[in-house]
Amino acid sequence: MTERPSQRTPNRQLAALIAEAGFSNAGLARRVDQLGLEHGLDLRYDKTSVTRWLRGQQPRGTTPALIAEVFTRRLGRRLTAQDLGLDACAPVYAGLEFAATPEEAVDIVSGLWRKDSGSHAELRKIAFTPAGLVVPSRDWLIGRADERVVRGEGRDPGWDPGRGEPADRLAAPDRLGPAERLGRPRVPVQGRPSVPRQRGAERTTDRGPGQRVTSGDIAALRSVGELFRTLDHAYGGGHARQALVRYLEHEAEPMLRGVYGEGIGRRLFAAAADLTRLAGWTSYDIVAHGLAQRYFVQALRLSQAAGDRAYGAYVLVTMSRQAVYLGHGREAVQLTRVAQQGVGSASPPVVLALLHAVEARGHAVLGEVRACTASLARAERALDTARPGDDVPYWARFFDEAQLAYEFAHCHRDLQQYRSAVQHAERALQLGAPAYARSRLFCRVVLASARLGLGELDQACALGAEAALQSSEMRSVRAVEYVREFERRLEPYRDAAAVRNYRDRVAALG
Repeated sequence: MTERPSQRTPNRQLAALIAEAGFSNAGLARRVDQLGLEHGLDLRYDKTSVTRWLRGQQPRGTTPALIAEVFTRRLGRRLTAQDLGLDACAPVYAGLEFAATPEEAVDIVSGLWRKDSGSHAELRKIAFTPAGLVVPSRDWLIGRADERVVRGEGRDPGWDPGRGEPADRLAAPDRLGPAERLGRPRVPVQGRPSVPRQRGAERTTDRGPGQRVTSGDIAALRSVGELFRTLDHAYGGGHARQALVRYLEHEAEPMLRGVYGEGIGRRLFAAAADLTRLAGWTSYDIVAHGLAQRYFVQALRLSQAAGDRAYGAYVLVTMSRQAVYLGHGREAVQLTRVAQQGVGSASPPVVLALLHAVEARGHAVLGEVRACTASLARAERALDTARPGDDVPYWARFFDEAQLAYEFAHCHRDLQQYRSAVQHAERALQLGAPAYARSRLFCRVVLASARLGLGELDQACALGAEAALQSSEMRSVRAVEYVREFERRLEPYRDAAAVRNYRDRVAALG
């Protein structure tokens, strides 16, 4: 790679950090090359390259960001290219920063919302990096809580920092159904969505920065989240993803830059975290993995500003699911363990069951039978202790016996324990709610793969064909990829009559 002409001023910032990190010039070059490989880059730096950087030459492209990440990992604090006296050209880690302050977090996440307007093909070019999981999860675990999120006024007298909620707050939005909160909400269409309004209220102008945020605004954000979640479960993340992002840009960002006290501010950051995680989830569903990763990291930071430790753990669980999907089992396990440390053992049993079940998925990807079995057993025991009167966060209420069976089925399929996979997949399909259409599709593919593993070709192909039909009716790239992965398993049997019939049925769909 070519370098820029030498500057006259030696790079003393880089020299000081090399000394602090205890690197030799050759050692730094080697680490940059290794990190480049994680991103598919064939770099050929050596100790002479580092000598030139110290003399003032500027490396091109993504290299400054890679050098900064090498020092971030070594020294345990986030460093940018500028901190090293380098130009920040095409930073690999843009959007993966765990902001130092709530204000900085708003700047980063709103930048993501505004830039998220390209085609799916363009969005998929944003790189996912396993290395980008390390620092944010660590900073969330050991970072200090934000003392204040008040904006534009003094401390809210109704805010009780010990409880994490304003004393005079309205009924919690997560305890109300969508109909109770919104009446009969309209489904947003692609483009700029319609904005939920309080009954009887009129809105004549768009919201601008600096306006006061109300409890009604928070209720609207929560209701929009419920609406988009329902669409995602039934029709896939690609159905209304752009409408969600535009809503965040045009409604949530002005609120975050508005006027609010502590109580409203914490609830506002919590609602924004939830919607941002959902934007990441829908991006994940169209396999825009790098973009999804950035949304998840920012949702994690917003949850910290909200003072909602449990929701932060849920974001980490979501990140772990993405890591499982991409085959990064070790990182997936680490993320769930950080989440478990962050919330502690006093969490509601349903939350603990969810954390252990997702950890099991990571172990299954790694082929760690004993560890996977132990995590599944912990999840099962935790769910067995759950009671109807437990105070369960709204985001964990989906996790029930059907969902646990679904996790069991995936784990056993990945471990090639096909008979157990069939048993749990059938139970998940029997107990699962029809509203979770995409999850049922995934489970049907897992069941088809397990049947195939047992040599039951006719049944496997029939199940696979049902899943293929479902995937054709959704806007979910993950659903399509599940079906394609099943079809790869069919290759050894491609001349069998059942497989030829399957291919004919699937061809008729297109």
